Amino acid sequence: MFNELRVHHYTDERQVAAIVDRLGADGLHVERWMPKASHGGRVFDLRVVVIAGRASHVVARTSRSPLTNLHLGNARGDLAAIRAAMGPRHWAAALETCERAAACFPGSLHAGVDLLVSPGFDVHAVAEVNAFGDLLPGLLVDGRDTYAAEVAAL
Repeated sequence: MFNELRVHHYTDERQVAAIVDRLGADGLHVERWMPKASHGGRVFDLRVVVIAGRASHVVARTSRSPLTNLHLGNARGDLAAIRAAMGPRHWAAALETCERAAACFPGSLHAGVDLLVSPGFDVHAVAEVNAFGDLLPGLLVDGRDTYAAEVAAL
């Protein structure tokens, strides 16, 4: 079992059972599927880095498939356009949700929150909170990358 950067579809029950059995030996984490919004012909979700309790750096992760992780060969999206499409009220609520999710880990200075946004841009949900979700090269907020912002927060 390895990551080859392609989405596969399995419909044969024996194949699915073999995959689940193999992965189950290492422990599984299952997430409920939620349809994602799209913008510019690509689906997206948001990685929101929360530092010292405040949503700081945000990147839109876009894909032609439901899997938007950047390490799978996907691309950053136009965050300003997505933010405008969400509108100020939904954008603020989304960031507040990320801050509340990160607050569940009071011993952590930072967290990378993966936030799903519904096709209507009006509903959102936390998919996961990552301890090491702050690798966002080239993304600067107030002249600081995520690491400089973390050091400044200390």
